[in-house]
Amino acid sequence: MLHIIFSLLVSMQAPAAPTNYSVVQDGLKKIAQENPTTTELFDIGLSDSGDPIMGLKIGNGETPDLIVATHHGNEYGSTGVAMGAADAFAKNPIVGHTVYIIPVLNISGYNNRNRYERTPSGSVDQNRDYPGPCATTQPFRSKATKALADFIDKKNIVSSATLHTYWPAVLYPWGFSTKDITTSYESTFINLVKASAVESGYAVGNSKELLYAADGAFEDYAFWKHGVWSLLFEMGKSHNPSQSDIKRMIDVNVPGFRRFFENAPKERAANHDFTGKCDYTRALQRTHLE
Repeated sequence: MLHIIFSLLVSMQAPAAPTNYSVVQDGLKKIAQENPTTTELFDIGLSDSGDPIMGLKIGNGETPDLIVATHHGNEYGSTGVAMGAADAFAKNPIVGHTVYIIPVLNISGYNNRNRYERTPSGSVDQNRDYPGPCATTQPFRSKATKALADFIDKKNIVSSATLHTYWPAVLYPWGFSTKDITTSYESTFINLVKASAVESGYAVGNSKELLYAADGAFEDYAFWKHGVWSLLFEMGKSHNPSQSDIKRMIDVNVPGFRRFFENAPKERAANHDFTGKCDYTRALQRTHLE
């Protein structure tokens, strides 16, 4: 499987016409072909670039979970980790779970090594494109973010891991512009992030407290809107990881994904409304990171 991931890196070096996403699609098809009894290809719809947003369904358990990578197109290391997770889970599915893995959400950004997605309405930061209690901009300018939002609703996703680079940490809601960062499930989230970082040794904690405020991010949206047990994995130490860096990120994070899904509650959180107040006075704009 690593040769597929490394071929992604090689294709990223070429300045020619964008073809990198096709390598991801071929990799997913290969995993499906090699594991026909445990996997099924799917897509959640077309992106603004006209490409199908492809994923791999793994297992057939009652609890549906999600791994989604590359909201930011320049964070190709997250795609490599998602592909590594797809291969590992296809060979050894989680009993009682169905895991949906989407390695690339921002297709045009991924193809062009760009954080932002190109849409008819301009460049969009996909991980600021979701509704939220403190979001101030119009949501769902991207077809991809709307498709993902519809997908987690339709499939009744219970737990989700969203993958980014680079600031090694595993984080939980709330992460937007507020001083009221505590949810009703603080102890549950703390246990989940600790379980997810056993191998990686990443820092763990609240997203805003440990990183910075980000309004309109997927991980907050999924919990706020649906009660999805949503964790943010900030992996590695670079937006330009080497082949060995990606291999290490796979090795130390994939076991954490598995443990997260195994230990998370089997039903969505019941009390997921935000009852605090928005506070924009201390919102940081470190958009070069997550």
